[in-house]
This record gives sequence, C-alpha cells and structure tokens, in this order.
Amino acid sequence: MIRNRSAIVALLTGLNFLNYLDRFVVAAVLPSIQADLGLSNFEGGLLATVFLLGYFATSPIFGALGDRASRKVLIAIGVFTWSLATVASGLADGMLALLAARVVVGVGEASYATLAPTIIDDITPPDKKGKTLAIFFLAVPVGSALGYLVGGFVEHRWGWRAAFYVAGGPGMVLSILCLAIVEPERKLAEAKQRIRDALAKLVRIPLYRRAVFGYCAHTWAIGAFAYWAPKFLNKRYDLSLKDADFTFGVVTVVAGAIGTFLGGALADRWLRGLPVPGPDAGHADVANRLAANAQLRVCAVGVAVAAPAAAIAFLMPGGTAFFTAAGVAEVGLFMSAAPINAIMLRTAPVHMRASAMAIAIFAIHLLGDLWSPPLVGLFLDYLPIVAGMMALPVAFAIGAFVWWPRAHEATDPMPEGAG
Repeated sequence: MIRNRSAIVALLTGLNFLNYLDRFVVAAVLPSIQADLGLSNFEGGLLATVFLLGYFATSPIFGALGDRASRKVLIAIGVFTWSLATVASGLADGMLALLAARVVVGVGEASYATLAPTIIDDITPPDKKGKTLAIFFLAVPVGSALGYLVGGFVEHRWGWRAAFYVAGGPGMVLSILCLAIVEPERKLAEAKQRIRDALAKLVRIPLYRRAVFGYCAHTWAIGAFAYWAPKFLNKRYDLSLKDADFTFGVVTVVAGAIGTFLGGALADRWLRGLPVPGPDAGHADVANRLAANAQLRVCAVGVAVAAPAAAIAFLMPGGTAFFTAAGVAEVGLFMSAAPINAIMLRTAPVHMRASAMAIAIFAIHLLGDLWSPPLVGLFLDYLPIVAGMMALPVAFAIGAFVWWPRAHEATDPMPEGAG
C-alpha cells in the first residue's frame, strides 16, 4: 500500500504528465492526420471538441461520485480507460472512429482530473499546499511539451498512428498502482446530495464563481493557442512539423516550469501573514477567502502579462522572435496553474471539494476550449493566419479583468446556503 505523502504526490504527478502528453500529442501530429484523412482546419479542431465533450460532460458525475465513494478506484478506472482509448485513436481508420476514440479519452481523463487534486489537497499541510500543487501542475507544461516532443519524434519516424500507441501504453500499466493509494479519512457527502444542489450552493460563493469565470476565458484562449501553435509555426515561418513541435515543446517546458513554480511561490508568499484556517467554521471561512483573494492576484498578474506578449508573438516576422515573446506569454499563463486550483478548493465547503472541481472543469470547458479550437480553425480557414490568432490575447485580457481581486469579497458574509 502507498501511504507516504511524497510517494502519492509522485504517482499522481506522473500520471498527470501522461494525461497532458495524451492531450497534446494530437496537436503535434494534426497536420499529418489532416493530410491522411482529408480534414479541413475546422474538422481538425473538432477532434479537440469531442474530447472535451466526453471530458466536461462527465466530470460532474465523477465529482459527485468522488464525494461519496473511493476516489482511488475511480481514478484507476479513468486512467486505464483514457490510455486504452488513446491506443484506439491510433487504430482509427476514419474520422468517425477517431472522433469516438477521443470522446472516450475525455471520459477517462475527467475522472482523474476531477479527483486527483482533491487527494493531494487532503494529504498536504496548509503551508505546503502552494508548492505541492505547483509540483502536481508542473505536469501541465511538461506533459504538454512532451506531447509535442514525443508526437513530433515518433510521427517523423513511424507515422502519426504510432504516436498514439506510445502515448497510451504506459497509463494502462500505471493505472493499477492507483489502487494501492491509502486515501486520507474525510467526511463523505450524503448520497442524496445531487449535482444541481452542489451547483446551487457553489454559485452563491462570489470568489468561487469569479475564479471559474476567469478560468473560462483563460482556458478558451490557451486551448486554441496550444492546439494550433504547431500549424501556425509551419505556415507562417515555414518550419517543418518536426522542428515546430520540438522547439515549441522546449519553450513550453522551460516557460511552463518557470511560470508554474513562480505562481506557486508567489501564492505561498502572498499568503504569509494571513490568518490560518482553524477549527472554528466561521474563522476558517474568512481565512480561506482571504487566501483565495491573494491567490487570485497571482492569476490576474500572470494573464495580464500574457495578453500583450501573445499579441506581440503573433506579429513577429521571424520564428526566433516569436518563440521569445511566446515564452514570456507562457510564463504568465502557467503562473495560474497551481493557484487557480487551490482557490477553487479553498472557497468550497470541505465535503464538496470534489464537486467543486468537477463543476469548475465542466464550466471551463463548456464555456472555454470546447469551442475555441474549431472556432479558431474556422478563422484560419477564412482569415489571414495572424488575424485568426489575435482572438487569443483578447481572451487573456478578459481573464485578467475577471480575476483581478476585489477586497470586499474576502470579508463580506458568506451568502446564505453557500456553506
């Protein structure tokens, strides 16, 4: 059995690497898929949309189940499911089969992404949550970059189908280890609580509501940015797909790691001097809201930097200048990786945290990157490539405005029915 906190964090972080590797291997080999299957940019963008349909539509179900049942079992099932469906993606002989496989990948990843952060939050002391979540969410830039690197490397040598086999295999083995995790004790929600009841309570919490809405704008833009970047580099700067994947992957690793650790460190630093949650429910609520407000400032500063940097990157005449500006943008974008998830956990009642994560995942994809890849793909079909990409920095700027802290929300009384 796995009882050690560091071992549990290491296992869940490793699986998160595979989670994001799988998501972005599609973007890495997308031009080859389009050429083989004869897909337009809009149709290529639909591969991201159907993945998210499976992902966000089932996340509230896993959140509700996770508040009343064994999370490790649900996580193990999810990891095995997404890994098997990834392998099936490489076996697809047409557009419909590939779309079906990506839907199932989304269902499996919904279970993992909803529940894994709640286990880490439960086993981590308050003064280490920022750094621990930063380690876990380091998998976002590194796993995403590995998707580009692995996808580009394998596709160049053995074709796009082999990239899916390589991405899906390890998770099928590691899923078994999840069953050995010893879950921390917690108060389980009563089975009669329904998803709509949890939603009704959570939307009454201003900080939770604003954190989610800002995350929607962030996710809308970063989803399309990550999905179309290799093709943008290929078309605008005449880089080969292999070189575009490799260089963008390296930039994402470096900038993403810097941004993730910077965001986690700033979040912990700006929490110093704030009250620590204690046993008294009222005191704990105020302390959590003060902390969430401080962490929102980290998120807002990050996307405020990313918006102009992304716009400058798309306007750059050469690849080197693009990667420099894009690197700055990615540092800002990944500053929010750890704080935004900590905010959503802090602002929700303890017994509803799995539901809080699930509802947030549902919202950010329904209002975010469910639509942005095909919509930006449609822009790219009919507009100059630079003009088509300019919708993304606008969305980052909207996220910065929504996330900017409002001091009164940290001290106003909790709305009735939210606790």
